[in-house]
Amino acid sequence: MPISRRTLLAGGAGLGLATLPGCGANTGRGGGGSGPRLAQWYHQYGEPGTRQAVERYAAAYRGADVGVEWRPGNYDQQTAAALLTDSGPDVFEVAGPTIDQIQGGQVADLTALLGDAKDDFAPALLAPRTYQGRVWGIPQLVDTQVLYYRPSLLRAAGVRPPQSLDELVDAARRLTRKDVKGLFLGNAGGAGALGGTPLYAAGLSLVTPDGRVGFDDPAAARTLGKLHRLHTDGSLLLGAPTDWFNPAAFTQGLAAMQWCGLWALPQVRKALGDDFGVLPFPPDGPAGRPAVPVGAWAAAVSSRSAHREAAEAYVKWLWVERTDFQLDFAQSYGLHVPARTSLAARADRLTSGAAADIVRFTKDHGWAVPLLWTAASQTAYLDALSRIIREGADPAGELRAVARKADAELRRVRNHG
Repeated sequence: MPISRRTLLAGGAGLGLATLPGCGANTGRGGGGSGPRLAQWYHQYGEPGTRQAVERYAAAYRGADVGVEWRPGNYDQQTAAALLTDSGPDVFEVAGPTIDQIQGGQVADLTALLGDAKDDFAPALLAPRTYQGRVWGIPQLVDTQVLYYRPSLLRAAGVRPPQSLDELVDAARRLTRKDVKGLFLGNAGGAGALGGTPLYAAGLSLVTPDGRVGFDDPAAARTLGKLHRLHTDGSLLLGAPTDWFNPAAFTQGLAAMQWCGLWALPQVRKALGDDFGVLPFPPDGPAGRPAVPVGAWAAAVSSRSAHREAAEAYVKWLWVERTDFQLDFAQSYGLHVPARTSLAARADRLTSGAAADIVRFTKDHGWAVPLLWTAASQTAYLDALSRIIREGADPAGELRAVARKADAELRRVRNHG
């Protein structure tokens, strides 16, 4: 599964993340339309059938001849470079757009395309794509992450599903046995998988609503410091054959709990039947709250497109008007939540059991990476989080350094122009 698809949820949407190795582009067949030729780019999805589906959508459009390009390699870097030229895509999938792409005039304003449907899109998805009251990308679907756990293993150890971060740390320790670890947060120990989620679980944020650093608070150091205990207790599974975005470590019994995504639920259910449950990341401290990261790839239009109006018309047709395709895209290739509230209510694979729980978590506890959280801020934060978790670095000192970097970035984007 492409790492970028998964890591965008950990706090890196549109921040230059890596995808699976590869180079060049694979060009799908064009659409059936007789209008201008449009190039539509997608990153390389891991779920079988996704590429064939988007090519089928494009072929059904009659207003233009749409050619789908499946882009392996570092997709974010490819698109960032292409947007600076006249030979880039007309329509493209993006984990942002980023604030720099918006302020740099590289993407088109798509606000008018939403029309009356705007209020139907999940607010947590539109907010990171809204700048100065204008919408710059139309969300395609929702990806999210939760804590999977095995009720049978918890019962055998006399452990209840953790309702706080302290309970999670304690449960991971008590569930650890000779051949089973208590918790799997990825082979890097958790920084890349969790991202900003622990901060939101502490009642904080990456960026405040008024554009300031949102974690310059002793609660942040307290919460992140607790994650180091998972290492010192020996509770974390490390060196698994697959990483956190693949549920194999959990389904094969290597860990009693795993942080993973909604996309993995069909595999987990197939392997374990009813012997699994899901939880949001548990709260920490008196101001804490459960936290669930939500992210979305979005459809955007290059401002340098020679066929900009035609490209915008196609995006409106596919991601606003064709709700049947939107439902198919969310449910038929892995499992995801549709970006629109009305469609989520109609998604039959999300109406019961753990899937319904996850949909409720995204509504009640979802957080999204703020638009003003830049790549430089993200790199500084994830590096510090890794040092805190794996090496026991001083959380307060590490976070002060990150806050300085993030504050400089926030001032830069606020002062643009």
